[in-house]
Amino acid sequence: MSKGKKTQRLDKILGHLGYGSRTDIKKMVKQGRVTLNGTVPKDSGIQADPYEDRIAVDGENIDYREFVYLMLNKPQGVISATEDNRDRTVLDLIPAELRAFSPFPVGRLDKDTEGFLLLTNDGQLAHDLLSPRKHVPKTYEARVLGEIGEREAALFREGVALDDGYVTLPAELEVLEVMRGEEGVQSHIRLTLSEGKFHQVKRMFMAVGSRVMYLKRVSMGPLALDDSLALGTFRELTEAEVELLKTYKKSL
Repeated sequence: MSKGKKTQRLDKILGHLGYGSRTDIKKMVKQGRVTLNGTVPKDSGIQADPYEDRIAVDGENIDYREFVYLMLNKPQGVISATEDNRDRTVLDLIPAELRAFSPFPVGRLDKDTEGFLLLTNDGQLAHDLLSPRKHVPKTYEARVLGEIGEREAALFREGVALDDGYVTLPAELEVLEVMRGEEGVQSHIRLTLSEGKFHQVKRMFMAVGSRVMYLKRVSMGPLALDDSLALGTFRELTEAEVELLKTYKKSL
């Protein structure tokens, strides 16, 4: 991230990083727990450059950043929201020090859908990735009832009419495997969409006489789910991945 010259109040800088309220930070400064360029400030409202100045709390230098970018492998049973009165949300899966940045999910996955979910507090990036006009591709893998083949792939390429009459944009359907067992015939498929209507994947398969049994998102835009992420775990995006996202956003 490029370093800027803009200064901010010291208590605002530390508050943004989750060190507490303005009152909490004022108390920390009075206790001498905060240093600015090696000296103890007298006022928590002193101006500081969060990128250029050396700020430490309890002897440990802070690493300031404005935005966080998280890749989460969402499990079933968790809501793609910042709060919910009944169910766990995706924010419950990340630690308090990252929740302090107020990240939110970029788009949503159904409660029973797994896989790739981006969380960030970068509102402009999220807006561009979610804009219906941008047609950002999202790829899913699913197990669906019945034998799916070229007929369904051709229909999806043309666009199918959903239950409310809406005709979808063209989508790419690939059949990975057709499985035959005691539970009958099921197909393992990969589907890439460039829009995100409510329950779209499930409704598209309903439109061709099938039903989704299991659904997982594996990529969004230029990023694919990290195979090493277990369900319910996350990691921060690498600098290269963040730059890839920003470059991709500019191309939209």
